[in-house]
Amino acid sequence: MSYTAHLPRPPLHFAHANSFPASVYRKLLAELSLHYEVGFIDAIGHNPAFPVSDCWPHLVRETIAHIEANYREPVWGVGHSLGGFMVFYAAIERPDLFRGIAILDSPLMGPMRSRGIWLAKRLGFIHKVTPGKNTLTRRDNWAGVDSVRDYFARKPMFARWDADCLADYARHGTVDNGAGGRRLKFRPAIEHAIYCTLPHNHPRLSGRLKVPGVFVAGADSDVLRKGDLAWMQRHFGLHVVHQRGSHLFPLEHPLETAHLLRAQLERLAGRA
Repeated sequence: MSYTAHLPRPPLHFAHANSFPASVYRKLLAELSLHYEVGFIDAIGHNPAFPVSDCWPHLVRETIAHIEANYREPVWGVGHSLGGFMVFYAAIERPDLFRGIAILDSPLMGPMRSRGIWLAKRLGFIHKVTPGKNTLTRRDNWAGVDSVRDYFARKPMFARWDADCLADYARHGTVDNGAGGRRLKFRPAIEHAIYCTLPHNHPRLSGRLKVPGVFVAGADSDVLRKGDLAWMQRHFGLHVVHQRGSHLFPLEHPLETAHLLRAQLERLAGRA
């Protein structure tokens, strides 16, 4: 069954990955907006009332507060990487706010690897095992939007990106730097802090997810292993599917990802 024009579109809350504001996902969200009322926090972690701390409890509170204030009924929660943790933790704490969740390649590791994350944080080398090691030295100023796009187009991580998503990153992932140029909207210090406080405590929540969920893994992603995926299925009831692309597949294949998400959410809703 499809959502037709005369039926109200169900609300969908989207949560972005670390360093990529939600507005950068414009192409994905525009496609989802044909069938859902889409909302988001554009840059998680930038509100001083909800600071970054270990395992991100305040960021989860930011997500819950936003959902409470902006939706009149339970939402579909969709989150990429960092954002997947947000909807996962929020749905465990407040299942009444959610119809179901879709987690896009978040590092919800099994107990052994999670203990490794805890140890890396405790011993002070977490920045060496996450992408955060180069964050604070990354370039942060450009002459204009075109310069931003050209700069990132040369980076291997962006080589697989959809051209529209790369243009949106240059346009919506940056702001005026006060000198006629552009700087990153998502501040490097916050990005670094988020990487260095990656959650390790989710295994203790085994069995506490009470809303239906799906985990969408990147077919070429190295974030999770088969054992991690099997553990999530067993302990949280998450249905696992794969989408072609790397960890950043929502920005590499936005329309394909949107279509997969709609099919999975309809399956969760019993409409498949």
